[in-house]
Amino acid sequence: MQMQSRFRSDRRLTVRMTVTLFLLGLLYVVFVGALIVLLKSWVLVVVVVAAMLGAQYWFSDRVALFAMRGRVVEREEYPELHGVVDRLCAIADLPKPVVAVSHMDMPNAFATGRSPEHAVVCVTDGLLRRLEKDELEGVLAHELSHVAHKDVAVITVASFLGVIAGLIVRFAFYSQVFGGRKDQNTAVIFAAVMGVSAAVYALSFLLIRALSRYRELAADRAAAQLTGRPSALASALTKVSGEIARIPTKDLRTAQAFNAFYFTPATGKEPGIERYFSTHPTLEQRLDQLGRISAELGEAARPGKPE
Repeated sequence: MQMQSRFRSDRRLTVRMTVTLFLLGLLYVVFVGALIVLLKSWVLVVVVVAAMLGAQYWFSDRVALFAMRGRVVEREEYPELHGVVDRLCAIADLPKPVVAVSHMDMPNAFATGRSPEHAVVCVTDGLLRRLEKDELEGVLAHELSHVAHKDVAVITVASFLGVIAGLIVRFAFYSQVFGGRKDQNTAVIFAAVMGVSAAVYALSFLLIRALSRYRELAADRAAAQLTGRPSALASALTKVSGEIARIPTKDLRTAQAFNAFYFTPATGKEPGIERYFSTHPTLEQRLDQLGRISAELGEAARPGKPE
């Protein structure tokens, strides 16, 4: 039996992605319209925004790999890693993504790319050193589910608006601070641009966080069902979260910009109130869900137990 039926689409995730993109699309139109009115140059606004959106959509995988010091690896270099990816792609009926390794001690993994045909799955050296084979399989199945559900592309596009709004806020702020004296009309325009951009950033931030948390739970579910080993994924989650918590926060700061794409966030500590703004559900929520799936599947997947 093809595993595509087990790696089936998640209807609730699809609805959430559609609603998020629709709301962000409305926000995008309002944002661009406001910039055109305030800056009085629709050509400049449309060209710059369209160019940056296209660049993020087409080159997001390369940017992510570069930022995380990842490089594409061939089968001869990492035969076991390629073997696990090959096996999962075969049973999930997915095209094989590009396989990459990041030379970082932080144990983690991420998937990126605009479609299943143009996807990259990257793991860190730290992850490969710390996980057993069945745990690594669970993590890779989790990442492949992001590719199959196409939520990687949605998060990439959805994140774009917040990035642009954030950049405009910074530009406007530094222009005010270091730009010297300005007339009153210019100051009002800058203040309005900053206000609109800040509001857009805040709304897109909340929408993306809500979608991101759900998509991680969806990926955990899909991975557990694909491999039939929820306990292995739970073990990997516990191990990786514990190892990341021992890494000094200052060493995680570079990685935190990509938390939305990671298997588990590079927070370095158990979140407090910031958990409500996290890109991931809590470890307890993820383990509870995997425990329920394990109970639903029974013990059939355990070695030595008859099917």
